[in-house]
Amino acid sequence: MAFDYKKEYKEFYMPSKRPSIIEIPSMNYLAVKGKGNPNEEDGEYAKAVGLLYSVAYTLRMSYKGNYKIDGFFEYVVPPLEGFWWQEGIQGADCSHKEKFYWISLIRLPDFIRKKDFTWAIAEVTRKKKTDFSKVEFFNYHEGLCVQCMHIGSYDDEGKTVEAMEKFAVENGYRVDITDDRYHHEIYLTDPRKSNIAKQKTVIRHPIKK
Repeated sequence: MAFDYKKEYKEFYMPSKRPSIIEIPSMNYLAVKGKGNPNEEDGEYAKAVGLLYSVAYTLRMSYKGNYKIDGFFEYVVPPLEGFWWQEGIQGADCSHKEKFYWISLIRLPDFIRKKDFTWAIAEVTRKKKTDFSKVEFFNYHEGLCVQCMHIGSYDDEGKTVEAMEKFAVENGYRVDITDDRYHHEIYLTDPRKSNIAKQKTVIRHPIKK
């Protein structure tokens, strides 16, 4: 059976609907950076997600071809994630989604190295005849965070974020969103295929004492 990160690392992907404190280790990702409204049809964000999944599945299915990744085992491609911010704004102004900056991400298994990423970019570029130069091999150490499962629309995240920030303060921390520590979302359901009221999104904010 393929290794499923959501099931094996429930502390990262399946938190409670009540806020909790967690230490997130260094992880490697596929990443594309951009700006704009994520809901724009065929917009920059949609194209970024398409690029990420193409590379992710090239790596996932590599064992069926001639290229062999050291230490490879079959796995389920982890869920899509995103770092989000708007310049000069604390929190988010959802009425102006065109002002969002984002880094769209998919986690990589630890056995995938930079050389494997380089191979995958060349391979998927050859097969799809598309420019994949925006996709990066991205290492990120998120560190100490408060997180919570949000159920419902992305536009209604405010109440969940408020509860997270209150919980952090009550436990001797404060939210520490900076130029390199972000509002973080992990998407456990596909909004195109699920009831908006039942969407599951992990929300994570960096904190410090």
